[in-house]
This record gives sequence, C-alpha cells and structure tokens, in this order.
Amino acid sequence: MPVVVVESPAKAKTINKYLGSDYTVLASYGHVRDLPPKDGSVDTDHDFEMKWEIANDSRKHVAAIAEALKSDNALILATDPDREGEAISWHLKEALTKRRSIKKDTAVSRVTFNAITQAAVTEAMKNPREIDAPLVEAYLARRALDYLVGFNLSPVLWRKLPGARSAGRVQSVCLRLIVERETEIEAFNPREYWQVKALLSTPRGQEYEARLTLLGGKKLDRFDIADATQAEMAVHAITTRALKVDSVEAKPGSRNPSAPFMTSTLQQEASRKFGMGARACMNAAQRLYEAGHITYMRTDGIDMAPEAVSACRDAIADRYGKDYVPSSPRIYKNKAKNAQEAHECIRPTDMTKDAASLKLREDDQRKLYDLIWKRTLAAQMEGARLERTTVEIRSEDGEVGLRATGQVVLFDGFLRVYEEGRDDVTDEDDNRLPQIMQGEPANFGKQSLQDQFVKAAEKGGDIEASGGMRRSGSAVMADKAPVLATQSHTQPPPRYTEATLVKRMEELGIGRPSTYASVITTIQDREYVRKEQNRLFPEDKGRIVTIFLLNFFRTYVGYEFTAELENELDEVSAGEMDYKALLEKFWRDFSAAISETSELRISEVLDVLDDALAPQLYPPREDGSDPRICPKCGQGRLHLKTSRTGGFVGCGNYPECTYTRPIAGEGADGEEKLLGMDGEDEIWLKAGRFGPYVQRGEPTPENKKPPRASLPKKGGAYLPGWSPDDVNLEKAVTLLTLPRVVGAHPEGGEIKSNLGRFGPYIMHQRPDEEKPVYVNLKEFQEVFEIGMNHAVELLAEKRANPGRGRGSAAKAIKELGDHPDGGKIAVFEGRYGPYVKWEKVNATLPKDVEPADLSMEKALELIAEKAAKKGGTKKKAPAKSTAKKAAPKKTAAKTTAKKTTTAKKAPAKKTAAKKDDGEG
Repeated sequence: MPVVVVESPAKAKTINKYLGSDYTVLASYGHVRDLPPKDGSVDTDHDFEMKWEIANDSRKHVAAIAEALKSDNALILATDPDREGEAISWHLKEALTKRRSIKKDTAVSRVTFNAITQAAVTEAMKNPREIDAPLVEAYLARRALDYLVGFNLSPVLWRKLPGARSAGRVQSVCLRLIVERETEIEAFNPREYWQVKALLSTPRGQEYEARLTLLGGKKLDRFDIADATQAEMAVHAITTRALKVDSVEAKPGSRNPSAPFMTSTLQQEASRKFGMGARACMNAAQRLYEAGHITYMRTDGIDMAPEAVSACRDAIADRYGKDYVPSSPRIYKNKAKNAQEAHECIRPTDMTKDAASLKLREDDQRKLYDLIWKRTLAAQMEGARLERTTVEIRSEDGEVGLRATGQVVLFDGFLRVYEEGRDDVTDEDDNRLPQIMQGEPANFGKQSLQDQFVKAAEKGGDIEASGGMRRSGSAVMADKAPVLATQSHTQPPPRYTEATLVKRMEELGIGRPSTYASVITTIQDREYVRKEQNRLFPEDKGRIVTIFLLNFFRTYVGYEFTAELENELDEVSAGEMDYKALLEKFWRDFSAAISETSELRISEVLDVLDDALAPQLYPPREDGSDPRICPKCGQGRLHLKTSRTGGFVGCGNYPECTYTRPIAGEGADGEEKLLGMDGEDEIWLKAGRFGPYVQRGEPTPENKKPPRASLPKKGGAYLPGWSPDDVNLEKAVTLLTLPRVVGAHPEGGEIKSNLGRFGPYIMHQRPDEEKPVYVNLKEFQEVFEIGMNHAVELLAEKRANPGRGRGSAAKAIKELGDHPDGGKIAVFEGRYGPYVKWEKVNATLPKDVEPADLSMEKALELIAEKAAKKGGTKKKAPAKSTAKKAAPKKTAAKTTAKKTTTAKKAPAKKTAAKKDDGEG
C-alpha cells in the first residue's frame, strides 16, 4: 500500500477520500528541513555546501512517514506543483534516505496535480515522474542567496544602525520602492489649475454637463487657466455667449474581459475590492485550494485547461444564455518569461458551483471564492458593446468651446458578471448623455450648481458676491447661469497599496508569485513599514535602512540587478545554468562589499547618511536662515541620529536642548508644534519614539516628566479625527485629562478611565484586592463619557467572570447535558468556528456539522477523539462513546496515518504549506 505525502493535514484528508484504503496519506506539515540560523550553514569555502537540519516540530512527522514505509515500500511525493513543492519532495526524500527509511528497492515517485479533485488526483497517480532536479537546484540557489544576504548583511545593520532588524534580498528592494515613493511625495510641489464646466440643456429639456475646452479661439491646455482671476474671466466668457451644438460623433466601442487570475492579480483585486492584505488573501486561497474548491493558488500562468474552458462556457450558457457565449473560446497567453510556478490560472474546480452553493463559513473564503468564480466566468464571456459619444459645443463667434462626453452600454456582456477594479480615477466618459442633435441650440440648464459650488468653495475661505459672480479662493460661479469654475492642484504620486506594490514588483521582475505576500508581510513585521487606510508608509527606521543600503550596497538593492538575478534563477530552473556558478559570481562581489563596510565606524556611517539626506532633512527656510540651526535653542546644529526605533533629527546641544523631529523634514507629521495655551501651560504636539503625542508644558528640574498622552490608534491607524493634522488645542487638552476619575466605587477606591495599549478601559481596585480589575471599553469616546452606574456594572460582570482576558465570559450557544463521567457538555462559538467543550477538552466541530444539529452521541465521539490526541485526560471517556479506541503507542503513527494524516497534530503555525522564498 503506497505512502502518499502532501504538505498539510487538510489536503491529506481531502486526498484520502479520493484514494481510499489502497493508500496511506500523510502530511509533512510544510518544509521538514531548513538551514540552521547560524554561521556556516552555507559553506562558501567548500563549493557552497548547505547543511540542513530537521526542525524539532517536524521530527515527529518524518518519523510517522518512516514508520509507514516499514510496511509500505512505495513512496509517492504529491506536494504542490511549483518550485517550493518540488523542494519539499526533495527534502523528504533526502531526510528519509538519511534515516535509511528509503532503501534500494523503495519505489519513489513524484506526482503533481493542479486541483484537489478526484479526477485530477486519480489522473496524477497514473503519471508519476522523477523529482525535477533543475527546479530543486533553483530552490537551492534562492535559499542560499537569501541566507547569504540575510545572514551577512543583517549583522552589519545591527552594528551600524541601532534598531535596524535585518535585510533581505527581495525585501530590501521592496522597501526601497516604498521609501522612494514617499520621497517623491515629500518633494512634490503642487501646481494650481482651474477647470470650468457648464450645465446645458437640449431643446427637449434634458440636461447634461460640458467642460470648457476652447477659450479665445485657442485650445486649452491643463494649466492655461492658472488662477481665480482667469477662471472668473472664463466663466464670464461662457455666460455672455449663445451656444449651439457644433458636432455629435458617436463611435462604436467594445470592452473585453480581463484574463483569469494568477497570484499577483488575485492579490491586487482582493486588495482593491476588499482591502484584503496579501497574506490574508493567500491564506484564504490556501484553504480554498486544500478543500478542493479552486486550483493551485501560487501561479504566474493565466491559461485554462481545455475541459475547464468547456465547463465555463456551458455554465455561462446555462446561467445567462447563449448570447453571452463567444463564438470561440478566449485564449490568454502568459506574459511571464520562463514561468516556473504552476502553469494554469487560479479558477474554481467546478464552474457550476457559485459561492452561495458552497456555503462557506469564513467570510474571507466566501468573498475570495466569489471573486475567483466571477472573474473566471467573465474571462470566457462575450465582450461588452458600447457607443461612445463626443459632443462639441461652440459659440457663434468661435471664441468659446465646450465638450460633453459619455457612453451607452448596448450589450453588457461580461459586465453582467464582473468588472475589474481600478487603482486610478473613473474615466470621464462613464456618463450617460441624452439625445443631442447637431445644430440645435445648447441652452443653459435650469438646475443649479449651488451644491457643487458650496462644496468646492469650502476649501477657499469666505464666499463673496459681486458683479454677477459668487467666488471664494477655490471656486467661482455665475449668478444667472449654471457655469462653475473650480480650483484643482496637481497631485503627488499615490502611496503604494499592497495591490499596487505587487503590481510594481511584477513590472520590474522582482520576486515571484510565492514571494509577494511574505515579502510585504516581512517589512511590516519588522516595523520598516506601516499600513494605514490600506496605504503603505515607510517608518523612519525603514528610511534609514534604505538610505544605508543605497549608499553602501547600492548594487544589491538595484531594480535591474534584482530582476536580472531572478532571470538567472529562472535559467537554473530551466536547466540552462549551473546554480553553483551563479552563487560563486554573486558571493565574490557581495563578500567584498560586506568586508569594506564592516570597517566603518557608526559616526562615519551617520555622516554619510546625513550628507545623503541633507536636501530632505534640511530644506531651505523661508527666512533664509541656516536650515541646520536648531529652531528651539537657536544655537545647536541639527544632526541625523539613530535610536532603537529608527532615525531622527536632533539638536547637537543635547541634553541642554531636547529638540527632535522626524527625518521627513521640517513641517512633517510629528514635528514639535505649539497648539496653544491652556491657562499658563503651553500645549505641545510632539513626536516620540512610539509616535506623536501631546504634552503639557516643557520639562523642568522640578517636573522632569510633564503630563503626556499619545494620539489614539486602533489597528495601527489613527482614530477618525485624531491624526496629527486633526489635533487642535481643545482635543489635546481633552486627551491630557486622562486618566479620568469616573467616581468613588461603593466598595471603596476610585474608578478611573484611560487609554491603554489595547484601547480605552476602566480600572478599579478594592481595598481587599491585590491587583486592580481592568475592563476594556468598546468605543473610544466612552473613556470620556462613561458614568458611574455603567462602570460599576461592567466591573461587577468582570469580577463574576474572571480569567477571560480582555473579553467577557463566553456563553454557550447550545447545552447538551452531562458527560457520563461528570461535567457539563456545551457548544461554544470560538475564534476558529464552533466547538464542543467538556472539562478542559475543546473539540472543533466538523464543517458539515451545524451547532444546532449536534447530538450528544456525536459530541461524545468528538470529545473522545480529541482527548485521545491530547494523550488522555484525568477522566476517561467511556469506550462505547467513541467510534474507535486509541491505538497503542507502538502503532499510533501508522494507525493514524491510515486514517488521514499524522499521529499528532502540529502547532497551528506549521500548517502553512511552505515557507515562501525571498526573505532574508
């Protein structure tokens, strides 16, 4: 009976159902071996020999596979169909051979399938092959490169830049993209321009908007109307002329659907439509794949299997009719050069099943499956047919011209199912136009543009009225005609979202599908980057690391160098290049750069970085004074400094002068700012190691620590209305009232409210208690508003249900009764779904069992199985309650293997299918 090995227990369970009792299906729980995190794991002096080590929590999984091979002398490696999957199979074969579990007569084969369906798995078993050596060598080269960069460059960062955590081959380049985008934004100088539009009407009373394109007989460029005076003249020119329709041009158009998803486009669209991060997207996709709902989710392929195309076309005809099925299937060609991941697109395994029919419990999985299903269906649907209309309006003297554009959808085609999200603004021609005839007058509409004027004018101060015009600094409108001019400014390039960052990395050829999520997650985990409102902001620590690398290791954070290295790795995977020759070439130059930098002192490094950042750190001041003179004491010179939390600019007169500000430069968020006076106290907004805060007064010898309060955040983002730009004197004084005394508790002691690490809370300590009791509040405003009655009630509830952390006591959603051995059995709603609880045993309910339908018999069975896995409990569950008795220790691994996966469940963090490469 062959032993089949896959990565995860969920995948093993599904495959076991398809293969039946003729096979033993086991899980490796991802990679079983890795390079030990110590010097010499890649021996650069001995032909880059790599020393592998089986992780402690992987030993039992390897042992279970070895045990199964004692009676089943055939091993089928069925790990994922990409480079990482190939590497896991190779590691397993090497580890089992070293244990002598694989003998000369052991049949070892490799099978791959792109979807976990009965047809795909059965077909794969009929077509075994050898492990792909070039693909494994490409993995070895990547892993060695990541080790050499991370293990040799990170110590340099630790020594030269206090607070820097590490650097990686791909992550450092990804960080550079974010930092350079932020620098562009800070250096951006907005340019003012004005846009003018009019509300016009057909002789039939139908109204439409048109924008000014011609003034003084000349075509307008974007910046031709540069200020309010010119805008007012333009409005006057329109209102004093009779207009007529000069031409109406309707052109047929079409829109075709986007290609099916591959890894990068799935991550981008999930981010646009749901704000889902790359890691969350891939975790949800992994679970969908392991459940057999979608094809493999790490791929740079966009083509679809012929049988899937046919099924897709049948589903379209069945749901929407034959008009929505194109005459021939759509063929999508892969643009990725030498793609080495799984080759098919990400698609549902059964096109007849939509998200509703699958009844998925988890919201992320449900939304992601719906997205994949719609995108796949749309990719094989008929295109949308449109009619795009352009209307040119002219004055009789030819001095003024306006243009109206719009479109009509004649046939919706794929748009009936799905439309791809866009990172940019909506096209102007998305509007619908009424019927407009050439030569007819274009009268002014009867509706008012007052609401639009007020909204635009709010940015420009007070509204004035004179000469038939109403105006502010940002808007001008005619009194007698609906003609409006609004001020605009050119915008800096937008900060990256995870979606646009993945797109940019893909364009540059940096990283591969299996790396995007891990790389973006890593730079956030290392606090080089933070995510706020779905946008990525570089932290000061990340800026300093990037500038350091650009000055001392520029080659290795170069876009072209990294992309070329990826291409060379692809050549290795294609068998066209020797991976050790690649490593030799890389290490020769990289080790020399490491040696040079190691000799530098920290002061020398800071001087180089200070000079490199000088234009950003010390921009010219309006008064012409020296930008490096401290604005606080007027004597000390400003210098770049580092700390455990990153870089900052500080006064050289420290400790006499305590002036500091972020490296983003004067005027940046978090710079010291006097908000005003509260009585005799100055109220300041300052920047600290842990973010911006407000402070009452300055430190004095008598009061070395004046009252401070951090700006409130939730999930790393400022609460609405509490960003540094929003905080005024009133809000700062309110924050500084914390901690607030709510009142005296009836049982003694004061109840206080405050803001803490986990948000707003109240606390109270009775005279007979050793420690105070804390209760978290749901809403931020409650910290200022909660009254005595509510506070006493919450504290009483918490004391009645201690030990529940920051939440309240869990309530049973169904009580089943008493266990035969004593103790209540009940069903609870947990973080990972409903579970049945008895004493200290918690058993998760199977996905096909609803809490309301759970019987006592089934509950006892689940509890007994869980207790057996945990090694038993103090009370022994009755044998008659269980489906099967626990196996003796000697055969435990084998018995459990034949059931589904392994003898003992690994920690949750090891259930990931594998480690993504590209990390340092």
